[in-house]
Amino acid sequence: MRVIVHGGAGGVPDDPEPRQAVLDEAAATGAERATPLDAVEAAVGVLESDPRFNAGVGGAVQSDGVVRTDAGVMTSDREIGAACSMPGVEHAASVARVVRSETPHVFVSGEHAVDLADEFGIETGVDLLTDEKRERYEKEDPPRGSPREHLDWLASRFGSGDDQAGGGSDEGGEEGRDGEKDAAPDHDTVGAVATDGETFAAVTSTGGRSFALAGRVGDVPQVGSGFFCTEGGGASATGAGEDIARVTLSRRAVRHLEEGLGAQAAADRAIDEFEEITGSGAGVIVLGDDAAGSAFNTEGMQTSVADR
Repeated sequence: MRVIVHGGAGGVPDDPEPRQAVLDEAAATGAERATPLDAVEAAVGVLESDPRFNAGVGGAVQSDGVVRTDAGVMTSDREIGAACSMPGVEHAASVARVVRSETPHVFVSGEHAVDLADEFGIETGVDLLTDEKRERYEKEDPPRGSPREHLDWLASRFGSGDDQAGGGSDEGGEEGRDGEKDAAPDHDTVGAVATDGETFAAVTSTGGRSFALAGRVGDVPQVGSGFFCTEGGGASATGAGEDIARVTLSRRAVRHLEEGLGAQAAADRAIDEFEEITGSGAGVIVLGDDAAGSAFNTEGMQTSVADR
């Protein structure tokens, strides 16, 4: 089994070595599994449980102070599952797999996705909000009123392109409005792609972006945007979600594989096209028959590859 994982594309983190160790563990965990679908779920599960990443525990806080998780999974037979807007669900990728494997649908959302998770033994009611994220949210004088008031509040907090939520940049980035380092890993969405040499699977999981409107859903659970997979290979994207959705970044990368490019060339071309069209920041991992590839146009993106 060959697995590539990513931990998001954004700023360079203050603690790259521990984060890289977790990514290496995630890739190795996935590589031990029997099928590509098992592999990507297991790999991303490791990352969803680590608050260093913006997925599961420690996910981004929306305008109402709630962390809601999203994920999508696809296999090379074009079977798809996605779930979004799930408060209290740490392992969103596992819920996406349930949607793919246990329902006739491709997408389930909100409280109904949470109920589905509970029905299939996936833990719900998990406190995903870390002390750090809670304190950061409360310091921003959060809104208490109508959606319009929330929109007015987030206008100066939710960025376009590279997320400047809170007035600073991503983890390890510039100073925020209060003079402190902005520690929101808003591009630290996680993902994995795996192959056993015959079939592929791709998954992406996220806590969204900080200070988004309550209920906002980005690119991650949208097929072709946050994830995509065919017999030609698979891809998982991370970054400015609205713009990733506008250009269907993962589908673009896989199409380049299908047209004969190697994995690294496909990743490079997809990011070049993304930047030309949007001017925003993103990263993508790609796995094909030849090798694994990754590309980004932000300050950094950590990845890991394992083979068993």
